[in-house]
Amino acid sequence: MEVSTKSKIESILSANHIVLFMKGTPAFPQCGFSARAVAILQELGAQFQSVNVLDDEEIRQGIKEFGNWPTIPQLYVNKELVGGSDIMMEMYQSGELKEMVK
Repeated sequence: MEVSTKSKIESILSANHIVLFMKGTPAFPQCGFSARAVAILQELGAQFQSVNVLDDEEIRQGIKEFGNWPTIPQLYVNKELVGGSDIMMEMYQSGELKEMVK
């Protein structure tokens, strides 16, 4: 990953408590997994920053390498990778995600 891409990702994570790297936007998700991730965060009332990876190929590839996670969406809380939509769903159902995004 290029240094500029890593710096861009780190800057996004530093500026926001909760960041969802996704395909599309919260209003118009471009895949079912991103739509589910947005729905979970909205259900919890979480204030989050979204990053549409379809708008920036460097971010799209770079975020996979950055978090060593092969799929999109990816949720970060306090600069830490939480996981994708399946992990988010499990954590939502257990109540763990609600505590994390407070």
